[in-house]
Amino acid sequence: MKQYAFGVDIGGTTAKIGLFETKGKLIEVWEIPTRKEEKGRYILPDIADEIEKKMLEKGIFKSQVEGIGMGVPGPISPDGSVLKCVNLGWGVFSVEQEMTKLTGLKAKAGNDANVAALGEMWQGGGQGYKNIVMITLGTGVGGGIINDGHILPGMDGAAGEIGHIPMRDDEEESCGCGKKGCLEQYASANGIVRITKRYLKKHSEIDSVLRKKESYTSKEIFEEAKKGDKAALHMVDEVGKMLGKALAAISCVVNPEAFVIGGGMSKAGDILLEAIKKYYKKYAFHAARNTTFKFALLSNNAGIYGAVKLVLE
Repeated sequence: MKQYAFGVDIGGTTAKIGLFETKGKLIEVWEIPTRKEEKGRYILPDIADEIEKKMLEKGIFKSQVEGIGMGVPGPISPDGSVLKCVNLGWGVFSVEQEMTKLTGLKAKAGNDANVAALGEMWQGGGQGYKNIVMITLGTGVGGGIINDGHILPGMDGAAGEIGHIPMRDDEEESCGCGKKGCLEQYASANGIVRITKRYLKKHSEIDSVLRKKESYTSKEIFEEAKKGDKAALHMVDEVGKMLGKALAAISCVVNPEAFVIGGGMSKAGDILLEAIKKYYKKYAFHAARNTTFKFALLSNNAGIYGAVKLVLE
């Protein structure tokens, strides 16, 4: 094993780059703008230039670098090809081959959510486990599955798209994916706000502090629930039910040792976790009820940690 590796998390606005020791220590992290013009043709050359500059600055030779790992916001096939990435303007091409051509270093790529799950297993909330499912509760609901220490990508890199598990047949509004009734429509930060507004409109008899606000966020809903607001408490319970039921279904298929919960909404803490666990135990198959629940620990750096782990494999 060589001494250093680079982990890259490519986002629609910025690309985060981390220089690591291959034992898992993060030495330095920085970001560069993601230039999406001309179908994203500058993204990989910009990253390659940054890595070469950093190696020059630190006096690191290519012979000391294990490789470059990359998390990409789209499906990645097992051979390292991106299968269209709308957020970046990319079509179909091999991200791994292109990065190797640009730098002369080994390159590995994976879907960003899967790669973040790998990072949490390696150095975060899933440390000590080889079989985890990570759920990211943010603007949407993302996820990643780690089976026996490795990413489970699925045929087209779409495994772990937890947010698009169908939950309800009576939903009239569309999800961002085009379907109706996806988990993401109820259990994301945007989702809980949407269903809370719907609930308060339908139940005009229920008194709630939230009614007095012109607009509110998921964070405010959880804050009011902690203060005992009945409507907010009901909605937290509703989100817990949706997530608990979805995770119970997942456990029947992959039977993980741990569910690792991350994303901005996870900062709600125990009030959310207890609601999820209550319904998970209710719906889970008896042999899977003892699955551990953990919070993610690496925050926005999970992707670069996972990208490095990808290279070390």
